[in-house]
Amino acid sequence: MVLVVSDEVREALDARRPVVALESTIIAHGLPRPRNLRVARELEEVVRAQGGVPATIAVLDGRPHVGLDKEQLERIANEDGIRKLGHRDLPLAVARGASGATTVSATALLAARAGVRVFATGGLGGVHREWTVTQDESADLGLLARTRITVVCAGVKSILDVPATLQRLETLGVTVVGYGTGRFPGFYLSDSGHPVDWTLESPAEVADVMRAQDAVGGIDSALIVAQPVPESEQLDPALHARVLDEALAACAEQGVTGQAVTPFLLDYLVRHTAGASLSANLAAVRGNVRLAGRIAAEWAAG
Repeated sequence: MVLVVSDEVREALDARRPVVALESTIIAHGLPRPRNLRVARELEEVVRAQGGVPATIAVLDGRPHVGLDKEQLERIANEDGIRKLGHRDLPLAVARGASGATTVSATALLAARAGVRVFATGGLGGVHREWTVTQDESADLGLLARTRITVVCAGVKSILDVPATLQRLETLGVTVVGYGTGRFPGFYLSDSGHPVDWTLESPAEVADVMRAQDAVGGIDSALIVAQPVPESEQLDPALHARVLDEALAACAEQGVTGQAVTPFLLDYLVRHTAGASLSANLAAVRGNVRLAGRIAAEWAAG
């Protein structure tokens, strides 16, 4: 696999300047046009405002890119037929010369291969509800269990089985910390209703844990830094609960299964909360990118 690292990202890594990886699925599949391109540019500017270099990741014509230029970012945002690529899809995309936006698992893998240590996203995938029946679990978890990267997120998507996901992360040996909170965030919600064992209060403390990971050694697993969306910007909890129940019922009634479940539920939430769920999602992403930039700066300074 020929990994294409942009000149800007390579120069920053060589000079030990802060770099933050950003996924591209939110650009190609998570937002309508032309808002998607505006948000993509905004998130890159958030990284720059923290003194860092953004490394948006995608696959173009079979070549994985870490860091996109203006034209490449526009292509991911506007081109029809952009595939959605998890890490298992990367060999196929490379062999077939396909173009695709990277999910959490593919972004984390490519970022780590390029030497980028900090990655910001919205919410992770996890264990799906009724797992005992469907055996449906996101590929994010297994990949993060064997990839040394720090992921700043707002927890896992609230449509999932949150306690089962936390248990699975513990079993896989993935370190989870709350940033400024003893509660695990709920993606759209500030509090999923479940605690975390460890809390960190500053980017410097996060960077210290990253260095300790390297010093301790062992399996190359991720550090998940879970930062809650501010309560003032979260989705109203009562509205969230009602619409999610309706979405789950509609999903079952229409026979939606497998990989189609998550996009179906997220789209249902956007439409039936009049866009409030999307606003909460974007608020979380912006905050996570900002924090990731600060963590990357502390990491680079060490």
